[in-house]
Amino acid sequence: MNSLLDLPTPSLLLDRDRLERNVRRMRERLASKGVALRLHVKTAKNVEVARLAIGADTGPITVSTLAEAEYFISHGFTDILYAVGIVPAKLARVIELRKRGIDLKVIVDSVEAARAAANAEVPALIEIDSDGHRAGIVPGDARLLEVAGALGACCAGAMTHAGDSYNVRSVDAIRAVAAREREAVVECARHVRAAGITCNIVSVGSTPTATFGESFEGVTEVRVGVYVFFDLVMAGLGVCAVDDIALSVLGSVIGHQRERHWIITDAGWMAMSRDRGTANHAVDQGYGLVCDAHGRPHDDLIMVDANQEHGIIARRDGAPIDFSRFPIGSLVRVLPNHACATGAQHRAYHVLRGGRLADTWDRIGGW
Repeated sequence: MNSLLDLPTPSLLLDRDRLERNVRRMRERLASKGVALRLHVKTAKNVEVARLAIGADTGPITVSTLAEAEYFISHGFTDILYAVGIVPAKLARVIELRKRGIDLKVIVDSVEAARAAANAEVPALIEIDSDGHRAGIVPGDARLLEVAGALGACCAGAMTHAGDSYNVRSVDAIRAVAAREREAVVECARHVRAAGITCNIVSVGSTPTATFGESFEGVTEVRVGVYVFFDLVMAGLGVCAVDDIALSVLGSVIGHQRERHWIITDAGWMAMSRDRGTANHAVDQGYGLVCDAHGRPHDDLIMVDANQEHGIIARRDGAPIDFSRFPIGSLVRVLPNHACATGAQHRAYHVLRGGRLADTWDRIGGW
């Protein structure tokens, strides 16, 4: 199988040339800043991508599910951060993995979770809320030292995620978020150490702040994941160019609605996901930017709507379409808004090399 025509549609395509370019740039940037990469594997959920990103067979990784941890452990990875707040019910599974010699760490932001981790002798990082985006302890909150005290010798460090970097609209604003991210977690780590508690790891992470952050002083590692593929949200933030996006969904034209100026494909939201992450951007990409079979953006076409198994394609301005260019059975590729969400709809990547099908790589799912 070496032609897109041989693939069933919808299928998930991965451009290895773009992937390799993306991961090389991030490795070089972080190395130039003197900070370690801890790849977040939640985007790719695949060992081949992880090895290309790390530049080695194994290395430190971040996971978002214990299923990811188990999969990567089976491929030789031993230094793993489970970066979703731990609950006591999951600790038994963590303990079993640690008994296999795996350095599996968890994160906490409450005294209750910290005590449970300490009682199980599981090392944990304290989650810091550096921007009000999600979970964590706000700098200056007295709970920081309470949680650190509950962890005691199990305190492995502090971490934060600059999720607010996805909400700003300029590179200067991303740099400001990156500065707040760094300052918040470095200052919290300093307070923990001042209380006589070990806090060795200082971890930050988001693709926008990793790309534009100016200082990583006091930081020991950066957790990033979506940069391996990039997506339209990242392009809309100015983090990448559309030509950097390595992931796309291959679909077939199954119908025309001429009076509505619509092309109908067999790649609906079950193939693309429901993510509408560019809806509030300066350029709304609908459910995805439409390209030809070679991956080149097509006549300002976007997927304007999606049903479960139907994608509706139209011009961004609603103008008429030359339907003769899109005969029934012809192929289109759609770039995703959110690579993580679109990837999660599929079981495998069909890997392109030099524009031709070269391999198939499986993805892992579940929790």
